[in-house]
Amino acid sequence: MRVWYNRTFSSVYTALKLIREADTDGRFTLIHSNPNRHMPAARIAHEFHGEPTGLEATAYADWCLDFCRDKRIDIFVPGRGASTLAAHHERFAAIGTRVLSAATPAKLALIHDKAGFYAETMLPQAPVAEFRRFDSLAGFDAAWDELRPRHAKLCIKPSHGIYGIGFAVVDEERSSAALLLAGVEYHIGYQDLRRGLAELGEFRTMLLMEYLDGQEYSVDCVGDHGRLVAAVARRKLPQAGSGQQIDMRPELIEATARLTADYGLNGIYNVQFRDSGQGDARRARLLEINPRMSGGIGMACAAGPNLPWIALKGFADGFDSVTVPEVRNGMRVIEMAEAQELP
Repeated sequence: MRVWYNRTFSSVYTALKLIREADTDGRFTLIHSNPNRHMPAARIAHEFHGEPTGLEATAYADWCLDFCRDKRIDIFVPGRGASTLAAHHERFAAIGTRVLSAATPAKLALIHDKAGFYAETMLPQAPVAEFRRFDSLAGFDAAWDELRPRHAKLCIKPSHGIYGIGFAVVDEERSSAALLLAGVEYHIGYQDLRRGLAELGEFRTMLLMEYLDGQEYSVDCVGDHGRLVAAVARRKLPQAGSGQQIDMRPELIEATARLTADYGLNGIYNVQFRDSGQGDARRARLLEINPRMSGGIGMACAAGPNLPWIALKGFADGFDSVTVPEVRNGMRVIEMAEAQELP
């Protein structure tokens, strides 16, 4: 069975490696494509092919369709263009290719729009942080006046974004220059922020939110069209170099199962949570759903379940054919860098 993973995040290398380790019968031929032939995943895939650059969404979907036809792809697991490609399942099915999408196009659009996602999501086990939208200085000031009396610290982030790009904690005491010289990352001075927003006029939708000061959790998952098949929760430890701890906190697993059902999640995806408060006042809050593999997928799989394999084998043959190992709760995991020669 020929399986194609197109251009995506660097975690695809780990996923392909884990699948090859589990596929002892050699049933799956793994194909990867990328404009950069030096990507590490090119070394672990059975086949590697180049990809075009500069194509708009519809043209790229057409290119993917031709690729699947020419390369006789049985299963396509899209990274690049995943939201667009989720709307083209029937076109691929007509040439014999099944597309593994994390959700329907409508649900993916909502997940990628944090303002809409937060407004729509009702999650008693881990409610979203209080937030307000703004796209102008006046909107920011109104949101600030409403939220600041209720929360000791606020933060901003874009409604659409990845990797935490655009996130910053708003510092009311220090300027951005003082924060820079002090080496404080992901912070911005309040007055500097207001001046910058005034210069921009109107801009893309941003969120002003209560800042969550507790521990952060990342839950790597496999779903079967709304049913949670496997989940591994990692707690991010504060000290650099100390790794992460597998922490199967019951309310997080329950919240993840609820999100899986509500959004019809499928394949591999990741859910992020963070605590507000400490000790007895601690409460989990939902940050986001990432409808893709996380960068820490390898650490999650070290705890037992081989999530990329479970997702692929279950999609190919049905999840009745897959055994999900028990999670080694409490273990500490870390990823180690390893130098390799590139072709």
